[in-house]
Amino acid sequence: MKKMQLFAALVLSMILAGCASSQTPMDYTAFKKSQPKSILVLPPINHSTEVIAPYGVLANVTVPLAEAGYYVFPVALVDETFKNNGLTVAEDIHAVPAKKLNEIFGADAVMYIEVQQYGTSYAVLSSDTVVVVQAKLADSKTNEILWQGSARAASSEQNNGSGGGVIGLLVEAAVTQIMETALDASFQVAATASGRLLSPQAPNGLLYGPRSPKYGKDKTPE
Repeated sequence: MKKMQLFAALVLSMILAGCASSQTPMDYTAFKKSQPKSILVLPPINHSTEVIAPYGVLANVTVPLAEAGYYVFPVALVDETFKNNGLTVAEDIHAVPAKKLNEIFGADAVMYIEVQQYGTSYAVLSSDTVVVVQAKLADSKTNEILWQGSARAASSEQNNGSGGGVIGLLVEAAVTQIMETALDASFQVAATASGRLLSPQAPNGLLYGPRSPKYGKDKTPE
């Protein structure tokens, strides 16, 4: 029995190692050439069923960007500017040419974000809050893509499971859904996803910006 468990653990570790090594290293050539100092974050396009998803994600993505060493244009100012120009729909804003955005805001780069999944879902024996986001960063003068990536985070990552059998799992799933919906757990999960997506410390994350003491000291992807 112990041999079977050891064998299963070995197979699992090999699978996980294969998944980790299969991630293609990011090519930062264009990023380093552009050297953006300021980033304009556009309102996210929402592909989820949650109306509040774009706001939850937008409120969180500015944090890792600022911590990475970039000047991030204030969300309220950007929103007001777009409204004054008759733009209130994210898809329409994303369609505005990057050069035009550069003329208006003077940002070095533009961040385009899409929310693929956001919110709490209930299954028979489990309940989970999941946020999936993807983004790309483009040079505002040339429209060249400097970086792109995606990230996922879930509340179940902190779940150790229930010891109460099937009944315990059913009760736990129901309670989890009620609590996470009532407390808007998606907001905190969105913060985790945003960090995984944009932090320079994350695999294939952004490079450090000029306001960071680590600027120019990023690890070269192997």
